[in-house]
Amino acid sequence: MNPDDFRSPEAGRVIKTSSGYHAFIPAPLPPDIQYNPNLVLALSHADTALSELSGLGRLLPNPHLLINPYMRREAVLSSRIEGTKADLSDLWLDEVEPGIQDRDVADIQEVRNYITALECGIQRLNELPLSKRLTREIHARLMQGVRGEQSTPGDFRRTQNWIGSPGSTLTNAQYVPPPPEEMQIALDNWESFLNDRESYPDLIQCAVMHEQFEAIHPFLDGNGRVGRLLITMFLIERGRMSQPLLYLSQYFEASRQKYYNALQQVRTEGDWLGWLMYFLEGVVLTARQALHHADELMNLREAFRLKVRDKPKAVALLDELFINPYITVARAGELLQVSHPTASQAIEYLQQNGLLEEITGRSWGRVYLARPILAVLEQPTLTGNR
Repeated sequence: MNPDDFRSPEAGRVIKTSSGYHAFIPAPLPPDIQYNPNLVLALSHADTALSELSGLGRLLPNPHLLINPYMRREAVLSSRIEGTKADLSDLWLDEVEPGIQDRDVADIQEVRNYITALECGIQRLNELPLSKRLTREIHARLMQGVRGEQSTPGDFRRTQNWIGSPGSTLTNAQYVPPPPEEMQIALDNWESFLNDRESYPDLIQCAVMHEQFEAIHPFLDGNGRVGRLLITMFLIERGRMSQPLLYLSQYFEASRQKYYNALQQVRTEGDWLGWLMYFLEGVVLTARQALHHADELMNLREAFRLKVRDKPKAVALLDELFINPYITVARAGELLQVSHPTASQAIEYLQQNGLLEEITGRSWGRVYLARPILAVLEQPTLTGNR
């Protein structure tokens, strides 16, 4: 890490450790943020978009038809930033018939852990505030039984880590976060900042919280995923979302280098404005995309419900396909709690009405796909002008 790159005393300071490498100590929160007209306007747009999405969550007849696939989409994209290759289809196929595809099972497990960590974290918000303790808990869930499990799941690091290209070391890494002792001080300040619920606009505080967490990098592995989980949990805890429908990983993944640059420029230049503008643009774009997807999915649901309304079992199975668009007869029987012939009839009826198609070409162990639903859920991510 080149100490000459870090030119803003307001952002933090670079120290030389007794081991001879340099590390960055972020300045205590809160930062001095100048609310110029562009930032105020961006915050207004982001607040409006988030409120519209939250309102949708209250109006949906069954919000879980969106929550479940959106949560999985977030898990896939957040994990992809860290190098996994699994996609939504891999995850859904593994749910209906484990082992049917060639994807690395470790990748799929990492994505599943992300879902578990998010679900458990949201549930724990009923008992705990967003805090260091809760952050350790979701990290433990995230890292259980996957690559990186040796990196002390649920514990803040006691040794130094760093960020850089493969093969980099402490001496040539792009970024070295604070050593353990200074890290603990920074985490205490970060937690105190989270506990202040009166002094900052929610979205500004959320953006600052995320950046500072990434700067501290308190775990040996999994920091990026935990940091992105904290965004969703923060917005739910503050009552800004009625349901977990806003996920920024799709935005970060689509503009990955801009994401990394915006974070790094806070540390090197003290450019909080650049980071905040980038973050708020992501809220606007992601909320609008979620609203667009919700509209398309609900319209699709109503159109097919009209087609199959005279078959109650087909109607019941239809809703399950919005949670996972892949299905087998055996899974349909479990979901509907009916016999194999009855489940087969429901699938055949949905096939006849254009929702399902068989994708294996086998006469046994067939898997069916609701391609119209998949097409909406896999639409390309919206990107802005940055």
